[in-house]
Amino acid sequence: MQLIGMLDSPYVRRVAVALIAANVPFEHRPISLFRHIDAFSAINPLLKAPTFVADDGTVLIDSTLILDYLAGLYPALAALTPREPGDRGRALRLTGVALVAMEKAVQRHYERALRPEDKRHQPWVDRVMGQLHQGLGALDSELPETGWIAGDLGLADIAAACAYGFAAGVVGDVVDLGAYRNLGAFSARAEALPAFRAAPAEDGVAAPVAV
Repeated sequence: MQLIGMLDSPYVRRVAVALIAANVPFEHRPISLFRHIDAFSAINPLLKAPTFVADDGTVLIDSTLILDYLAGLYPALAALTPREPGDRGRALRLTGVALVAMEKAVQRHYERALRPEDKRHQPWVDRVMGQLHQGLGALDSELPETGWIAGDLGLADIAAACAYGFAAGVVGDVVDLGAYRNLGAFSARAEALPAFRAAPAEDGVAAPVAV
């Protein structure tokens, strides 16, 4: 099985960290959507990261769908989402909030990285930034001050830490991260774990091959 995409994408990293944490075997191929467009297009002409190539050749896209597919094959990965309804609901809520924060940080990053300054629409930028702050604020207030969301590290914890790490890395100069001290401390706890260290949010780095 192959995970295609760069670890500086919070979506790619989310999948990589989860697979490493659950000891799921996979090969990571850090192919860039921008610098290696022909190579990426040969695997997935939709040019969407992460892309996942299953053992039977099926090509999957979207980090949530990839993790859902693999949870059906690997009980250890499925166990990263709580089964008890109360814990499960909370974990899924916080995963959704983290995914919104990722999306808005990506949109804000691309707005200035790819769009000429005279083409930027400030009302849109303001809207995106408002959504990003709402997402980070919700994570900051709802994440536990110690430990993890439902006892052991789970997919929701991974998503929250990946969202914060990406936002800090690409829009930290326009976001007052000091306003989200609990989220920052939570992310720091996660980043210290072996699964996160094995898949750093860096351009071109390949996660270790699991066997």
